[in-house]
This record gives sequence, C-alpha cells and structure tokens, in this order.
Amino acid sequence: MANRRDVVKGLGAAALAGVAMPNIVRAQGLTKISMAFGIKSINPIIINILIGSGLGYYKEEGLDFTARPLGTNSNAQIAVDKGDTQFAVGTPSFQMPLFAKNELPKIVNYYEYTYPYKWDVAVMGNSPLQNYESLKGKKIGVSDMGTTDYPVTRAVLKNIGIDPDKDVQWVAVGAGVSAGVALQRGVIDALAYFDTGFGQIEAANIDIRILPRPKDVPLIGGLFLSAMDNYIKENRKICVGFARGVAKSSEFLLANPRAGAKVFLDLYPETAPRGASQEEAIKSVLFAAQRRIPLYRPPYPNTKMGFIREEELKLDAQFLGLDIKDVKPLMNNGLIDEINDFDRSKIVDQAKSYKV
Repeated sequence: MANRRDVVKGLGAAALAGVAMPNIVRAQGLTKISMAFGIKSINPIIINILIGSGLGYYKEEGLDFTARPLGTNSNAQIAVDKGDTQFAVGTPSFQMPLFAKNELPKIVNYYEYTYPYKWDVAVMGNSPLQNYESLKGKKIGVSDMGTTDYPVTRAVLKNIGIDPDKDVQWVAVGAGVSAGVALQRGVIDALAYFDTGFGQIEAANIDIRILPRPKDVPLIGGLFLSAMDNYIKENRKICVGFARGVAKSSEFLLANPRAGAKVFLDLYPETAPRGASQEEAIKSVLFAAQRRIPLYRPPYPNTKMGFIREEELKLDAQFLGLDIKDVKPLMNNGLIDEINDFDRSKIVDQAKSYKV
C-alpha cells in the first residue's frame, strides 16, 4: 500500500506553500486555530463558519479562528493531515474513494455544518435543454475539477445511465460570476454547481434555469467539520468550542439572514461588489447564501444540529459506487451533545435585535 501522505500529496500539494503553522499557538489568551477549505477565496459559501469571529462566538470559547481557502479539497486534506491546519472541510465525495482503498489519513468528520442536497445543474433561461438526460453529448462546466461539484455531478449522471467519461465533456470554468459568464457566452452548455454559487450568478443578473433533479438523487453530499482522529481525542475542548461557534452562527443566520450578511461584510469588506452601497452588498451576500442557510438544520426529525447520520454516509458510498461496509471510522457523534449545550433562544434574540 502506498504511504497515505504520498497518495494525498499526489492530488495537489502545491497550493500549500506558505500555509504551515504550529499545530496550536496561544496568543493573548486565545488558542489560534484554522480550517482549510477547498475554495479559492473567501465567499458566502462558508458564511456560518466565518461569522463566528465577528459575533464573538469563537472568542467566547477561547479561540482565534482563521479560514484558509486552499483551492481544492485535496489541498485541504493535505493541510490537516500535515498539521498545518487543525480542521478541514470534510467531503464524502473526496474522502470515500480514498477510504475505500485504505489510503485516507485518519481524519474524522465530527460535525455536519451543511446538510444535503446542495448541487444542481443550470442552463441559460432560453436553453433547449430540459433535464439531465438531455446533457448527453454536451459540455458541462464545473468550478474546478478538485471541488465537490465535479464528483457529485458525475455520480448523478452515472446513476441515470450517462457515462461521465464518454458521454459528456467537462470544462473547468472558475467560481462565482465567471462560471455564469462561461455559460452565458456559450463556452459550456450547462453548469454543475452548488446553491450559493448559483446565488452569486443570479445576483449578477445572469438569466439561468435550474434543471429538475432526477428522482433518484438521495440525501447525500453533506459538508463536515473534520480533524485528525488523534487531534480530536487530545483537544476535545477546542473541537467542541469551534463547532459550538459554528452552531451558534448557524442559528443566528437562520433567525436573521440579513444581519448575518452584514456581519460577513464587516469581516470581509473586500468581498462586496465594487462600487456597491451597503444595501447592495448585503443583497449580494443574501443572493449567494439564501439557498444554503436552510441546509444548516438537519432534515431528519428529532436531530440535534451537527449530528451525522450513518445512513447518509452509507448512501454517499453507494451513490459513488463504492463497496464500503462500515462508515463508522469516518464519523464521530460523541461531541454533539456538548456542542449543542448553549442557549438557543439567546442567540435568536441577539439575531433578531441586531442592528443592520
């Protein structure tokens, strides 16, 4: 068997230059932590993780948080495996193929911060394409071959009888508005993307239409807070505190999305459209985030925020065509009760009274 780090390094380690840091650094009474993401720049796709800094939720847990967009899921995986970041986005579509070959580092998903399902395929409003079946022989754009929209859409097509290698052509078109422009200009026939990305495109007044999802698309594709297994065991308080900050931020956004957008812009003013007023900038964030926010709450009855459903991961494996009999090594629900030990009504009241 190949060395597990060599396997993951081969997936694209170049973007990690300059990222390294001590595993845990304490400064001014706060523990510095960071999380690696498979995106190229800060954007509202991870708003419920980012605004915890602006709302003081991480500081309340004794933490100083930094987001590290590293471009691809493989780079995020490398960062947490090497100890350059403490956390990374957990994506089953990336983890499971490696796990099935016993090549995945001992990384564990311990909090589900976005529940399924968030991916779709869009065409221009006047396109003759009406369903996924009509994509055969077409050019399909994705933001990047290293992001989750690519493997998930491949799996969806395969499950309806379209060979993702022979029947369609894949084109990397970049993220956000640039992806919409590629569709608008006819560089691609369709765009496989995710909820917040489509929101950014619509905010740019590009007329897109979402194709109806195939009937057999199951609840798969959740996104997780993940860390190395030994890190979770040795730093339980930090892991709980970080996830609790995310849970509080999620509740805040569910109660008042507009206020959450304002907090995001206060933290990252450079993400506002050039020349936009505050009102226009807030609307742009809401356009991007509005489809994602409802997915913070579990779609399963009587389920606490962040709980990982074993059956969901099994479906992910099945949908990807992988023979994984036991998904338990990929998940840990042991911190969920402690993560959810906070006053939700206080967070909701804070959100509703927040001045925008």
